Amino acid sequence: MSADIDWIALSVFVFFFALVTVMGFFAARWKAGPVNDHLDEWGLGGRQFGTWITWFLVGGDFYTAYTVIAVPALVYAVGAYGFFALPYTIIVYPFVFAVMPLLWKAAHAKGHVTAADVVQDTYNSRGLELAVAVTGMVATMPYIALQLIGMGVVIKAIGLTGELPIIAAFVILALYTYSSGLRAPALIAFVKDIMIYIVVLVAVVIVPHKLGGYGAIFVAANDAFAVKGGATGLILKPSQMLPYATLALGSALAAFMYPHTLTGIFASKSADTIRKNAILLPAYTLLLGLIALLGYMAYAAHIKVASNNDVVPTLFKVLFPSWFAGFAFSAIAIGALVPAAVMSIGAANLFTRNVWKSYVNPNISHAGEASVAKISSLVVKVGALAFTIFLPTHYALDLQLLGGLWILQTFPALVFGLFTRWFRAEGLLLGWAAGILWGTWTTWSNGLKPLATLDLGGASYVFYVGLGALILNTVVAAVGTVVAGLISPRSVTARS
Repeated sequence: MSADIDWIALSVFVFFFALVTVMGFFAARWKAGPVNDHLDEWGLGGRQFGTWITWFLVGGDFYTAYTVIAVPALVYAVGAYGFFALPYTIIVYPFVFAVMPLLWKAAHAKGHVTAADVVQDTYNSRGLELAVAVTGMVATMPYIALQLIGMGVVIKAIGLTGELPIIAAFVILALYTYSSGLRAPALIAFVKDIMIYIVVLVAVVIVPHKLGGYGAIFVAANDAFAVKGGATGLILKPSQMLPYATLALGSALAAFMYPHTLTGIFASKSADTIRKNAILLPAYTLLLGLIALLGYMAYAAHIKVASNNDVVPTLFKVLFPSWFAGFAFSAIAIGALVPAAVMSIGAANLFTRNVWKSYVNPNISHAGEASVAKISSLVVKVGALAFTIFLPTHYALDLQLLGGLWILQTFPALVFGLFTRWFRAEGLLLGWAAGILWGTWTTWSNGLKPLATLDLGGASYVFYVGLGALILNTVVAAVGTVVAGLISPRSVTARS
């Protein structure tokens, strides 16, 4: 991409960035509550978000800036396999409908702020609580870094170079998140999602019109994949179907284990709000499918890039006037601010409630919790920014890949307890450790690839490591529960 600044695109970009900055600081007065007096107010927006606010907030932190950049980039690189994100978002919403209202009720009844709070209340185990909390914090850090990387891609497309623009955007994000808490990304999510919808809907109409229609687009992509050879193509190869399916299922189960997606759940005002959102959120799946098609459009536009992540910005620079390219770039950048803010808040809530309160100051006041969380959110953002600036991009990608595997291992501890109290904390902690260790070792041994191979009866089966680790986790948790029950039976007064 050219290093020359596109001043028209930059002007549009700055205008919308300034708009959401003002909204971010204004959010402290929106749905007014004592933001500094209680963690519920700063970290969960007062637990008062209704259907529409929750829809924009959850969609805003689930469909991130890096999604807009990375999904088309993956489709551009490998073709049909890159569409695994579509079935996983289809799978996840029935799961949300069935499970998340129960989780909300458990949290709301006891004033829980984090998943680790719920786990501690269910199993009365500080070890299991800490495992869930640390996993959530560690898995979130590279995810925030990826948002900053996505923002950096579009800033580079405008022609700005160096780290100063990213640092400036980070400082603005940090200040209004510190001031307004969850209200800031919730309010900004309205603007972000509307802008993304406009960008994508315009692109899927105008781009095919300019390139000769969707038939020409698919022909161009198919020809390009034929030249590449290997596993690329418009249709999945038979050998790709099992890894595709397991990756989609594993990703779906992991999606709402992350602190940022659970923060949106806990901030909802009722269980019915969550059910309504599970019905409405599939609209984002349609949007995601359209976004993925941008990867094929790049071939028809004869776009060649040094990095696959540059595909979407380059497509907009080539096919649209500068003012609309600036609008698209600002939509993507704002799409980084919303999830980055929610992610840092989710991680800060975990640190405050499940590390600081549990191990440092058990008698901390509600205002003290809010203060610790605000400072923690700044530390998380600084860490993500340092990661983005000082380490190669592939480290963030690799750690985010591992983060998905790690966060999936909190599924049994959090979800099983909503339906049965049969599992014991000792078994779940052993299962968590087994899943983390085996999954990490297997992924590392495979060169940080998310797939593993199992040879049975002369046949090889390739599957998603995270899902395999979850199965191991569950088996070990069950065995550990049986053994622990034999060693130390529950008393008759214990919760059944």
